[in-house]
Formats: sequence, structure tokens, C-alpha cells
Amino acid sequence: MAYELYYWDGLQGRGEFVRLALEEARAPYVDVARGAKEDGQGMSAMMAELESDGPYPPFAPPFLKDGDLIVPHVANILFYLGPKLKLAPHDEALRIVANGLQLTIADFVTEVHDTHHPIASSLYYEDQKEEAKARSKDFLAHRLPKFMGYFERVLTQNPDGPRHMVGKTLSYVDLSMFQIVEGLRYAFPKATKHLAEHYPHVIALHDAVAARPNIAAYLASERRLPFNETGIFRHYPELDRAAR
Repeated sequence: MAYELYYWDGLQGRGEFVRLALEEARAPYVDVARGAKEDGQGMSAMMAELESDGPYPPFAPPFLKDGDLIVPHVANILFYLGPKLKLAPHDEALRIVANGLQLTIADFVTEVHDTHHPIASSLYYEDQKEEAKARSKDFLAHRLPKFMGYFERVLTQNPDGPRHMVGKTLSYVDLSMFQIVEGLRYAFPKATKHLAEHYPHVIALHDAVAARPNIAAYLASERRLPFNETGIFRHYPELDRAAR
């Protein structure tokens, strides 16, 4: 049976971290919210799952259905899928390490989101523009270097070499790091122009992932939604200029 991925239609968002793993593994999956209502899919199908009166309903997308099992949260989904898709270390201790790294990525993604919505997600960007400028300036000056410096150090100190975030083979964490770099470059093209100079191992990893045949095919397909100003990574020129 195909995995069922539930996420908002029209944006990459957090769902993209799961899509990349499924695409790399060429695992059969259905992006439910993007499907047709007459096929039992679409946004109404996702909302029905969220509003279900069954046990343990998910709080919010993304969540994954594998048969009757519902797995919420990106890091939790990838922790579940990793061994099944052969995108996680065989060693149990390293699988825990991978999960910890993915949770750190989740923290970073939240901080990226808060650059354009620093007050409340319920408000439009235009309602918190000045606050977003201040938040972005601090993010680019302090938080981005802190996280990216950490990821660079993890690669440098990997006992199996700097080609992967954990262990000696590709994992879902590597795919997620690719998405982080892609998103940052879209949102802050000026501020990230020299990423390769500061974080060479992170950028080398990004480039290696982009060149993988299954990922390259996905990126060239219609399944890969473009970045836009409804997702997590948003490009507002006035926020990018805040880094100067």
C-alpha cells in the first residue's frame, strides 16, 4: 500500500522534509491534499482526519498514514520511515543521534518561520512587518550562524567522514539539510550568498544530495512545488536587507 502524506496543498512547508525521503527511496505515496475529492482525497479528506473522533487524532499536518497507523510530526515521521526506506543507520544508537539532529533541524525551521511571523501566525506578515525586520536582523546575525555552525561541526566531527550528517551512508537527515540550504537561499539570497565559504561541508552535502538521481528527477518534476510566500521559507527583500 502507498503511504499517505497529509499536508497543506500549494506549499512545500514542513511536508517537504517527508517528501524528500519518500522520493529518494522511490516509495509509493499519495500527497492526499493535492488529490481529487472524487478520489477520496483533497483538503476535505485531510480535515476529516484532523477532526476525527477516533483515538489519537493528529494535532496538525504533516502526518503520515501507513495503513491504520497515523504518525504525526516531521521528526517522528522520519524516525518511523527511516529504517523502512533504508534512510537511517542500522545501529540503534546512531538512529537516536539522527533523530536528535532532525529535532534540531525542526528547531531551526521554527526560527526561520518566526522571521516573517514573529508575533503571531494568526496575523498577516503585513501586520508585523517592522517586528519581522528586527527579528530577521537578529536571526541572520546570530541564530543562522549558530545553527549552521553547529551543522558544519557535526559534519566535520563525524567519525565516518564529513560526507554525511550521521554514519557513513545517506540518511534522512542529509536530505533535510539539503532542504534547509535550499530554503535559506530562497528566503535570504543576499545574506546567504557566501554560505559555501563559511560552511563548506554543509554546502558539499547539499550539492551531493541535489545530484542524486532520484532527487534530481524529483526537483525537475511537477511534484516539487516551488517556494512561495505561503510557506516557511519566504522571500521578502526587506528582510534580506536587514542582514546588512
